[in-house]
Amino acid sequence: MTKPPRKRNKATSTASSDDTPPDNLTQEENPATATITVTAVEVSELTEQEISDRLHLERKVERAFFEAGKALAELRDRKLYRSTHKTFEEYCKQRFGYTRIAASYKIAAATVMDNLLTNGLQKEEIATDELQTPKMLTNGLQILPNNERQVRPLASLEPEVQREAWQKAVEEAGGKVPSGRIVKDVVQRIMERTKIPNTYQLGEVCQILVKDNPELRGKGGCWGIVSQANEFSCTVRMWDGEYAIGLQHLKSYNYLPAECQQMQVICDRIAKIYFDSLEETARSLLQLLGKLNRPWLTAVEEKLLSVLESEYSGIF
Repeated sequence: MTKPPRKRNKATSTASSDDTPPDNLTQEENPATATITVTAVEVSELTEQEISDRLHLERKVERAFFEAGKALAELRDRKLYRSTHKTFEEYCKQRFGYTRIAASYKIAAATVMDNLLTNGLQKEEIATDELQTPKMLTNGLQILPNNERQVRPLASLEPEVQREAWQKAVEEAGGKVPSGRIVKDVVQRIMERTKIPNTYQLGEVCQILVKDNPELRGKGGCWGIVSQANEFSCTVRMWDGEYAIGLQHLKSYNYLPAECQQMQVICDRIAKIYFDSLEETARSLLQLLGKLNRPWLTAVEEKLLSVLESEYSGIF
């Protein structure tokens, strides 16, 4: 019986053909026969001292934003910029390239971080050795933020709620440091849970309540006029600009409509002549008028404001 002819294996034939380099290609130039040399990288264990140094340096990197915020707060509070700059805002912009808002964010982040570090306890009760990781004595709060974006959303919450929100964010991140997005989502849900209806009206005059909000430092007791009512905050116009302020930091004076209009006129008059470059006495007087707890000016206040208007109006 005649055997059928064997089928030729095309794949094998092709491979064999491809494996044969052309006449003008040497063995060294042929990729199919090239030798790849892999250099093994030796991994050496760290000594105990190196481990300690690494942890120490990592902690410095993680806490850099915290230290920056604390330093800015001290520079501001002690007015250590006064020998070269008239205002803290001017100093931050020229020395660090920070806007007022950027500096406020860093200070606010440091305040939140400080709250998380102490966990409601006295600082003396916390391990202060720089080489050690800060340990929390209650609630097991040991995972800490390592950048400003992670703590910025927490600034809108009360201190006790900040700790609750951070722990929840850590849980959602699987026990690791959560991203800023996770923290923001947690804060949003908490605010929805404790949502307070915004009953403020446009033109309403409100008192500013600081309540441990570093962004409002220096504004405690001042009055402002609502220019926009948002879901969780109001945009409030003051003598030196507009600010977005949370509802928990506002308290209505309950003025009559006519009284609110009078305060609007006073606000406009102050705003036209208030600049950081004003002489200190003039600036201080206008700031005092910005803390009036009545909807009118006394005769003396009216005269003083008129003098400042005649002196500075149109100059800046």
